[in-house]
Amino acid sequence: MTVRVPLVTPGSRPELAEIEQRIMAERGRVSLLYQVLLNSAPIANGWERMLTAVRNQTAIPASLREIIILRIAVLNRAAYEFDAHIPHAEKAGVSAAKIDALRAGQTGTGALFTDAEQVVLELTDAMTRDVQVPDALFARVSALFTPQDVVELVATVAAYNMVSRFLVALNIGH
Repeated sequence: MTVRVPLVTPGSRPELAEIEQRIMAERGRVSLLYQVLLNSAPIANGWERMLTAVRNQTAIPASLREIIILRIAVLNRAAYEFDAHIPHAEKAGVSAAKIDALRAGQTGTGALFTDAEQVVLELTDAMTRDVQVPDALFARVSALFTPQDVVELVATVAAYNMVSRFLVALNIGH
């Protein structure tokens, strides 16, 4: 399948120069995702700012963030997102065994994941599959994390559900 909207070649629209420069500064390149987003300057601008905050400005450990992202990619069948985040997960210290387990959908496998990782995976599953988070699960999350961490975890799950659903709907990376 092909991407469902035209790609915007970086440098082809002068009015997008500032946004493209910010994307380059944060990401090092204008990826396929951003070439699609650039069809709408306001969306590309807001997306870049929001995802930069979620990905680079929270207190959530990078390894935990990447575990969340990989799990969401599997749940939402966003292979492009999963593959794009493997290098980030590896850089953050997520083991090959954990990446393989996440790819296979095996998140409840014994002692592979820490207690904190396990509860965050359960939060990710609840938010992605059911939207609502059961009170008992939320109590477990709150017992392990500060209010700031909880907000940042929930925002990360919500944001990357948006990313994966955007990718899948527009056939980005297929």
